[in-house]
Amino acid sequence: MKTLLLLLALTSPLLAEGKKFTLTARASEIDPGTKEHPEIDYVFARKGKPADNQLAMVDTRVKPSGYLVIWLMEPKPELFNRLNSYGHHAMQVTYPREWFAKMDKLRKEGDDDHFSGIRLEAATGEDHTKLIDIPKPDGLMERSYQFVKYLDQKHPKGNWKQFLSRDGKGLDWEKVILSGASHGSTTAARLAKEIKVARVVMLSGPRDQTEKWQGLKSATPPERFFGFTHTGDAGWRGHHYCRSWLMLDLHKFGPIVNVGESKPPYGNTRRLISTEASIKDPQRAHSASTPGGASPKGTDGKYLYEDVWKYLFTHPVGDTGTAVKPEARCREDF
Repeated sequence: MKTLLLLLALTSPLLAEGKKFTLTARASEIDPGTKEHPEIDYVFARKGKPADNQLAMVDTRVKPSGYLVIWLMEPKPELFNRLNSYGHHAMQVTYPREWFAKMDKLRKEGDDDHFSGIRLEAATGEDHTKLIDIPKPDGLMERSYQFVKYLDQKHPKGNWKQFLSRDGKGLDWEKVILSGASHGSTTAARLAKEIKVARVVMLSGPRDQTEKWQGLKSATPPERFFGFTHTGDAGWRGHHYCRSWLMLDLHKFGPIVNVGESKPPYGNTRRLISTEASIKDPQRAHSASTPGGASPKGTDGKYLYEDVWKYLFTHPVGDTGTAVKPEARCREDF
């Protein structure tokens, strides 16, 4: 099992004989049908080191929630530890998301449908744009399916099989929570407009402030979208996230709530912000919504947003707040 690294954390069991499992495998070894896309700087190795490692984590000591969180950015073990503590399975897959740096420069003035097709093609592996060519084996959806199938074979104790469709030919996407930060949160939201998923958690996003796809008919009900950002983030100051949240109809489920002035369940809203004063740098603010070095901690050394993350990933989607009028400060046109 050269592609499988299994680390066991042996601590006091929460469930009989349960363990915490961390598993990694290379996408190129799981599925020989995958390929590199150097035209957008997506490769399997950099400077002799693997660049297509994928991460999966599950804690079988915890009562399972029945949901799989697919993270659309770089691996985030600190986040995954929390997801596991909620009972979620968690995984991150590599797929050709490096397109943004190049494709952003190709957008023509006034084009409000530039990124939509690119995001969909990178996520689905289906033809949605002429700007990139991502076949099915390299799309996020197929990569996720292949990884879960692999995990089921290599790690049956993790019960990954529950996330496969009945015919075993794909994932049961209604058991999937899509999540990401920034670029990843934007693609997560775009894919959720196209296919029905259990939930979408958007950290520091979505962007695409010049696009119209946020207002398209959604396969995923709007009450399943949850957003969180720090107000020092340039994407918030520029009204990018606020605009996307409105176009996703999140104002129908409650006002924008400051987590520093409220407690869970935050009025059952779908739109959360933080004005934590210790964060002054816009770049740090952009990363603060995710567990890590940029996220603020209290005097006790604990993250200030622990309750926020648990709410975003576990709050019952059927519990919603009272609708409010669209906020005037959230510009809808750029």
